[in-house]
Amino acid sequence: MVRLPLFLMLILFGWVTMIRIHPAYPEPYLPMDDAQVLERLSFKGSDPVSRELATLRTKVRQNPRNFESAAKLAARYIEQARSEGDPRFIGQAQAVLSPWWNEATPPPEILLLRATIRQNAHEFDQALADLDQVLAVEPTNAQAWLTKAAILQVQAHYDDAHRACQRLARLAAAHVLLGCLSDIAAVTGHSMKARELLQPMLADKKLIGRERIWITTILAETSARIGAIRAAEQYFAEAFKSGIKDQYLLGAYADFLLDQGRHQDVVSLLRSETRADGLLLRLTLAEQTLDISSSKSHVSELAARFAASRERGTSVHVREEARFTLALLKDAKKALPLAQANWNVQREPADARILLECALADRRRSAAQPIIDWLKTNHVEDFRLQQLAKQIQEVPL
Repeated sequence: MVRLPLFLMLILFGWVTMIRIHPAYPEPYLPMDDAQVLERLSFKGSDPVSRELATLRTKVRQNPRNFESAAKLAARYIEQARSEGDPRFIGQAQAVLSPWWNEATPPPEILLLRATIRQNAHEFDQALADLDQVLAVEPTNAQAWLTKAAILQVQAHYDDAHRACQRLARLAAAHVLLGCLSDIAAVTGHSMKARELLQPMLADKKLIGRERIWITTILAETSARIGAIRAAEQYFAEAFKSGIKDQYLLGAYADFLLDQGRHQDVVSLLRSETRADGLLLRLTLAEQTLDISSSKSHVSELAARFAASRERGTSVHVREEARFTLALLKDAKKALPLAQANWNVQREPADARILLECALADRRRSAAQPIIDWLKTNHVEDFRLQQLAKQIQEVPL
């Protein structure tokens, strides 16, 4: 049985934590040759990451079909995409895996990486198929179970996601198991239980890096959804103490700040974070509220990115485009079908919120019914969603 190297497990663990509401990236250009120079990325020769990538690229060029070297390089590219919000790294990762990309049964390491890249493209069913292949060969692969649980949660298949989490009981550290279970509990009527389970984990000094960011971000978002604003702020602050740049954390905290009316703080947080569409969108929302001149150019830039995405026929940006169309273009009629299309792909609180907001703005009560049903069926605890649901139910049919 082939085991995933520890470095690969840790890197992909970091990536799986962004599955829930990761900031959308522009679709990456996929080079035909990994040696092709597209643009010089912002690395310095003295940067250890730059040196490591250079060494790994040399190994892959020398033997492109050595899956161990390719897997390590692709994993590092994925890690850089998570840190920097630069979509070119995802394209580079896929290019490295091109010798196996269309194979039916590549090695498990490649399957797990392919699933990760497919998840990033919102190709959830294909990603799940890859993960099932991994688990058929390696039923004790904790990373595959964790990634599977995260994707199933995004699709609102909570019972299946819970079962996948339970498989981690004897395969992963306690905080991984509890993080997986608590993330689901937090959106299925057990927010307080989720907080009770995770809070003690923060006392563990061995819980560091991206794993600590993951746990504290779950706590922060769960707290925010139930109106525990001060606690949410404290958990976000704890997450940032890691000193690791994390695109998901930036997006989640920016949303929190926007909800608190702290628009200048959003500008300060995201002023230099414009590669990822989701972060540029949040920055522009704050800029427009503050009447900052750069908001106009950023609106134009977002419009161009979304138009390019539509031309490619991709669905990665639909939530962001719906939010952009409603909040920045003030066009509820165009925003609503985008929010509905997004709900057909991913079903998280943020997806529910934009659909409720669009339905309310367009005075379309019937369009909100799937969200009303989801809230009731899963006993979702989110005071903002409950407020929106109450408002939309007062709209005449």
